[in-house]
Amino acid sequence: MMPSLLLVEDDNSVRSTISTFLELEGYDVDAVASTREALDRLQSNTYPIVISDIYIDDKTGLDVLNAARSGKDDCAVILMSARGSMETVMAATRGGAFDYLAKPFELDDLLDTVKRAEKAFLSGDDEIEPEEPLPTEMIGSSPKMVEIYKTVSRVAPTDAMVLIEGETGTGKELIARMIHMNSRRASQPFVPVDCGSMAPSLIESELFGAMRGAYTGADRDRTGVFESANNGTVFLDEIGDIDLTFQLKLLRFLQEKEIRPLGSPRARKVDVRVVAATNRDLRKMVTDGKFREDLWYRLDVVRIEVPPLRERHGDIPLLAAAFLKRYNERYRLDTKLTESGVKALTEFTWPGNVRQLQHMMERMVILATGGRITVEAVRDSIEISQPGGSDGETLAGAEADQIRKVLAATNGNKSRAARILGIERKTLYRKLERIGL
Repeated sequence: MMPSLLLVEDDNSVRSTISTFLELEGYDVDAVASTREALDRLQSNTYPIVISDIYIDDKTGLDVLNAARSGKDDCAVILMSARGSMETVMAATRGGAFDYLAKPFELDDLLDTVKRAEKAFLSGDDEIEPEEPLPTEMIGSSPKMVEIYKTVSRVAPTDAMVLIEGETGTGKELIARMIHMNSRRASQPFVPVDCGSMAPSLIESELFGAMRGAYTGADRDRTGVFESANNGTVFLDEIGDIDLTFQLKLLRFLQEKEIRPLGSPRARKVDVRVVAATNRDLRKMVTDGKFREDLWYRLDVVRIEVPPLRERHGDIPLLAAAFLKRYNERYRLDTKLTESGVKALTEFTWPGNVRQLQHMMERMVILATGGRITVEAVRDSIEISQPGGSDGETLAGAEADQIRKVLAATNGNKSRAARILGIERKTLYRKLERIGL
C-alpha cells in the first residue's frame, strides 16, 4: 500500500499537476495551499512523506519542515523552490529535510525522490541532530547551483577530501570557504594557496615550511601553510599546476598527515582538511602522464563540478542585483540597472564567468551616465572589455573616458583600477601611455 502524502503548494496549477501525477502513480495525496492548512493537517494526521514549497505565505516551507519533523523520526520532508539559495538549502538540510528540488523540475525527478523517501522511511534509519546553518555569499537558484548547495551541506560536516572543478572565475574558492564555514573547523584558519602562481622550487617550503639555513637566503625558521592552518582548512587552488615531483610529496602528506620542513630531521603531525580546485581536466592529465593517478584518486573523494555562467543564465539577474547593491554601498551611489540592461547581461556568454560579471558591474556602477545602467552601457562595457578591444575612434575615446573615471574613483590606485576595468595592470599601463595619461 502506498503511503499518504501531504502536498503544500500555493500555486493552483502546480498543486493540481503534482497532485494528479502522484495520484496516478498510486499515492494518496492530501493537497493544501497554505502553511496554516499544512500545520493544521500535521497536528491531526500522520504523514510519512511531506512535499512543500519553500516560499508560500507569511510562513515558509521551513516552518512546515519543523512541524513535520518535530518529535517525529519517521517523516521524510521534500522541499522545493524556484528561489533556491545556499542559506535555504543549508537550513533545509540541517533541519532534517530528505531532499530539496529546484523548480522547474521534471515530474519523473519528483517521483524518483518520493520513491527514495519512501524507501528511507520504511528503513527507519536514525538521523543526526541538525545544527544551525551559517550565512553564505553564494548566489544562484538554478538547479545546478542547488545541487552544489546540497553537496556542500552534506560534505561540510565531514573531513572528506573535496575536489572542486570549474572554469576560471566560477567561484571555486567561495565554495571551498562555504565548506569550511559549515564544518567543525569553522573557528580555525582557512588558508587559500594559489599553486599556479608559485615556482616549483618554492611550493614545498611554502606548504611544509623550512628551517634556517635549509637553502640560500633562509635566515630564519619558516612555518609552512599546513602547520599554520593546523586544525583548519587549506584550499589548494589550481592543484593541476603542481609538478610531478611535488605531487608525490603531497600524496604522502595527505596519507600520513605529517610534514617535514626543509632542513628538519623530524616530521611533525598536523591536522588540516584539504580542499583542492582546478580549472584543468585532471583525468586527461592522468592519461597523459602529467598528474599522478594515485594523487587524483586521493583528492577525488567528493567532486563538485561548478557550471560556467553561460550554463546558468537564470542566475545572472540575481548576481547582477547583488553586485549592484554591493558597489552602490561601497561607493555611496544610487545607480539603477534597467530591465533592458539586465536582458543584455543575460544574453552575453561570459567567458570570464562570475568574476567577469562582478568586475563589469563594479565598472558600470561607477561610470553610469545619469545613474542608470542601460542596454547601451552594458553593450559598450562588454565590447570594451573584450580581448583586443576595438580600433574605432569613438570606442577608443569611450575607453579612455572610462579609464579616467575609474582612476578618479580609486584615487589613482592603478592596481585597483585595473581590477575594476577587468584588465592586467601592465595592460593598463600600456593604455595609459597610449592615451597620454
